[in-house]
Amino acid sequence: MKPFRYQLAPDVGTAVSTLAATPNAAFLAGGTNLVDLMKLEVEQPDVLVDVRQLTSDRVEQHPEFVRIGAAVTNSTLAADPVIRERFPMLSQAVLAGASGQLRNLATVGGNLLQRTRCAYFQDVTTPCNKRDPGTGCSARDGFHREHAILGASDLCAATHPSDMAVAMVALDAVVNTQGPHGQRAIPLVGLHRLPGDEPERDTVLEHGELITSIDIPSLDFAANSRYRKARDRASYAFALVSVAAALDAVDGEVRDVRLALGGVAHKPWRATRAEAVLRGAAATEEEFREAAAVELADARPLPGNEFKIQLARNMIVAVLTELLEVRR
Repeated sequence: MKPFRYQLAPDVGTAVSTLAATPNAAFLAGGTNLVDLMKLEVEQPDVLVDVRQLTSDRVEQHPEFVRIGAAVTNSTLAADPVIRERFPMLSQAVLAGASGQLRNLATVGGNLLQRTRCAYFQDVTTPCNKRDPGTGCSARDGFHREHAILGASDLCAATHPSDMAVAMVALDAVVNTQGPHGQRAIPLVGLHRLPGDEPERDTVLEHGELITSIDIPSLDFAANSRYRKARDRASYAFALVSVAAALDAVDGEVRDVRLALGGVAHKPWRATRAEAVLRGAAATEEEFREAAAVELADARPLPGNEFKIQLARNMIVAVLTELLEVRR
């Protein structure tokens, strides 16, 4: 590991200004992703600015939203009674990720910003446009079973690894930040970028911009929600495909729905096309399958991950059907 300087910032403003003034610096909270990448020499910051104690570690109810501090651990979030009752898909998503030990240390803010687990990104001996722009994408002609089928570009086919982010995108979460130019509220669906011609840029955040909290808007029917994850082994594996869904169906008709996919794109994928098809449609397996087909119509798989299209379609149908049965 390359030597670095560690700095414990006294407040958010100092942390932001320090990082903004240091080109090759990074925030450190739980460190469960960053430290691994430093050991692999994928990330080699000159300075680490510790922000673990600077943001809230509480989940707070407000009249129109629930605010989750960026320093809340994954374990705390998953176990919080408000989250479990009002947004069960979020609790389920958190518990589907990592191990208990990692969840005890990892923070919500850090989870949203974790980098891809693409094997080529993590192997500094191989070309990777995300790690070293302009060198090529080894995954496209290599092992790409776990890679993107939606939103990829010729420069990168990596997927975003977070389970939590998929559920939060489905719930219309808003990320609150403080950066060099002040505070921002960023809809989570717009936080992460598709690769385009700049795959090295994961998010729209400025250098030095710190996530301080996440707001989940109140949504009555989010209590009828599920998160389902398909993976190669029963634990400690990233999603091949995951589905976060909430359904409001009355008298055989879909009044409203929220749907997002994981493991299929460079960012958590909000399934807006499927949602549009479903609103006002009959709450039937046939309509669920049609909506899934519409959402996946633009999928462009690589030879080794074409199976993800059928897997995603089946999972969407299965999760929505399960939610429909619960409502009856």
